[in-house]
This record gives sequence, structure tokens and C-alpha cells, in this order.
Amino acid sequence: MNAFHSQYASKCRSASDAIRAVRNGDTIVVPTAVGEPPALLTALSEARRDFQGVQVSQILPVRKYGYIDPDTLEHVRHTAYFFSGATRPGGHEGWIDYRPAYFSEIPQMMRRGHMPTDVVFSIASPMDEHGYFSLSLAPDYTMAAIEKARAVVLEVNPNVPFANGNCLVHISQVTALCESSDAITEVGLPAIGPVQKAIGGYVAEMIPDGATLQIGYGGIPDAVVMQLVDKQDLGIHTEMVGDGILSLVEAGVVTGQRKNCHRGKIMATFALGSKKLYDYIHRNPAVEMHPVDTTNDPFLAGANDKLHAINATMQIDFIGQCGSESLGHRPYSGTGGQADFVRAANRSEGGKAFIVLPSTAKNDTISRIVPTLTPGTHVTTGKNDVDYVVTEYGVAQLRGKTAKQRCEALIAIAHPDFRGELRAEAVKLKLL
Repeated sequence: MNAFHSQYASKCRSASDAIRAVRNGDTIVVPTAVGEPPALLTALSEARRDFQGVQVSQILPVRKYGYIDPDTLEHVRHTAYFFSGATRPGGHEGWIDYRPAYFSEIPQMMRRGHMPTDVVFSIASPMDEHGYFSLSLAPDYTMAAIEKARAVVLEVNPNVPFANGNCLVHISQVTALCESSDAITEVGLPAIGPVQKAIGGYVAEMIPDGATLQIGYGGIPDAVVMQLVDKQDLGIHTEMVGDGILSLVEAGVVTGQRKNCHRGKIMATFALGSKKLYDYIHRNPAVEMHPVDTTNDPFLAGANDKLHAINATMQIDFIGQCGSESLGHRPYSGTGGQADFVRAANRSEGGKAFIVLPSTAKNDTISRIVPTLTPGTHVTTGKNDVDYVVTEYGVAQLRGKTAKQRCEALIAIAHPDFRGELRAEAVKLKLL
């Protein structure tokens, strides 16, 4: 047994013992989505009444653990960087709080002490012969949190891939660890209907060979991916790598050979998909997982020519403001990386930033293109950054346009049933 294995053995314990690294009043930082450690969070949930004033901060939890409980808030409570189905109800009811921030800037805010970071809980790959674990599923802000944290607790699982990139943690940095062997949560591709397919077709037509892509999660981004199989030499510089991107790799479309930066490499900060995707990441020299202040930094991402960013919104007003994270004042998701990549694509030579949305909601009873955003809506992408807006009825290019020109262009891609009333509202607002 070498020194690394001796350290491993001395730090390995049950999940219920490993969580005792947490003290009352601590903030526990947990990685995005499937980077969360189920055994540790389950143990924390079961013992939550033993603690006082503990917070768990995370983007996009994939499971609703027992600690997400309004009756035990004085013991352990969730603080969201980004809501998911598990935490959205608590956000609506007010017992889950929200920390707004650009995804790319969370690591910096942790380093500067603006976001509390006492303990890190993360799932990790098995340790290699040099004493390193890989946080391959989500190095995101977690690598920065490890720099600041008093305690680092890992859940080591043989199903976690060992990825390349700045996502490695050494046994000497680890306070405690436990072992698990459950399968990593798999997330399937979203449903794609005719509206999503139509929007995807407009976007795909505007993506040239040799483009570098950032693709968000959802039916519309995946509809774009489905229609890119005839392209050549695409590159990937994104925040999330999923099965849609993997399908392009398997089709021979993604080579990364025309990227300016990290040529030939797929760059991402978290993975969300199938076991097939996770297996693809394992020790694959074509994939690098990096912290979000590398992947999402607008300057670094925008250094790639022809960066094309594809992100969804829920509502857009006549001036071009995008409400992508709330329904009025009610939180739905979070800021995430949309604005990061819109700004990156805008500065990229030959780049394009696409904001995509169906023209209506609630069975065609509500227009998503509106004169003004619903009061209280959180503006995610501002009017000065928005460029291309795409619905199933076409494309509106807004950047550089006047307020009147923007209004005309957006009404032209609204659902036909709403164009008359939208035009009437525009007249009232002196925009037409």
C-alpha cells in the first residue's frame, strides 16, 4: 500500500460519519446536477435535525432529498444558484432562497468571499495511481469552492468517469470520503415536436461549417442538433455536454479542427445525459471538463471564431429584453450561463447568439412576445446583448436595430393570432 492508499484508507468512512465534517452554521457547496453526491446528501437528510443553521447551495439538483423540507429549515435549508423541479416549489413558496449570479462569475465570488463556502460535498471518480480523483461530472464552481472550503468530502463511485481537464482533486485535499456504487442518474433527451423542429431548422440554416457551438438544454436546442448532421468540422465550447452533442460526434460532424482555442477538444463544465455519454467522457483525450470560469468566460469563449450560442427564453418584450428565469416574480430556473454565452458570441468573429422560444404558451392562448415583460420578471439577457430571436415563424435580428425596427421584427415572428393586438399595443407605446 503506497502513501496515497494509506491516506485514502484513513479518510474512508461511512456516509453518515463523513457528513460529521459539517459544523453548525456551515454552507455546503454541491456541484451541478449529477455531480451531486447522493449517499452524502441522503445521510445529511437523515441526520438533518442534528444540525443548526446549515445551508446547501447548488445549481440544478436532480433529486428531491429529505433535507429539502420546509419543516426543518432551522436545521438544514437549500439555497439555490439555479432552481430545478426539486426546488422550484420551495422557491415559489419562499422557503428556498436564491443567489443571483452569472454562472461564469460564481467561482470568483466564492474566492472573494461574497458567497459562503465552508464545506464541499461532491461525487468523484475512483482515485488514480497518483492520488487524484476526477470531478468529471461538474467541476463548475466546485473547484473554486475547494480552494476556499474548510472541509472537502467526496463520495467515490466507480461509475463516475475520470475526465481530463482542470477537474482533479488530490487525496491530500480531501477531509473525508465515503464509497458508493449506484448508477449515475441518467437524463434523457427532451421531447421534440413540430414547433421545436421548425425553430431548430431556422437556426441550423444559419450555422456554417467550422462553427463552434454552445448548446443549452431543452427541446429546441436538441432540435437544432438533429439538423446539423450535414455540417462539417463543428467545434464544441459549451457549459453542458449532453447526448445531443454526443450524437454529432458519432455522426462525424464534430472535429474541433477549426477552433481557435483548444483545437480538437470538446470543452464543458458539466455533463448531463446517459450512461453512454458518461462512458464517452472517461479518459477521452478529446473531452476536457473545466471550471465554469474557463468555459463560460465571455472573453475566453469568444476567442473562438464563429461561436454560435443557442439558448431558450420564456418571454421577450418589444425592446428585446429576455425573461428566461422567472414567470413574473415567481422563480423558475436561474441566470445560469445564457448571458455569458450571448456576450461571448457577440464578441466572437463571425459569431451569432440565438435566443429561441415558441411563439405561444398554454396551448396557444398566450403570446410569448409581449409589449413589456410581465411585472417582476427577472431580465436574463438584456436589450443591448440580444441578437437573433427565433420562433417557429422566423428569425428577428435585433442587434444594432432601433426600438421601432426591433418591434416590427418581433411582431413579424409572433404567432399570427396575436400580431394584430401586438401591433395595436405597439401603436399605444409610440413604437409604430
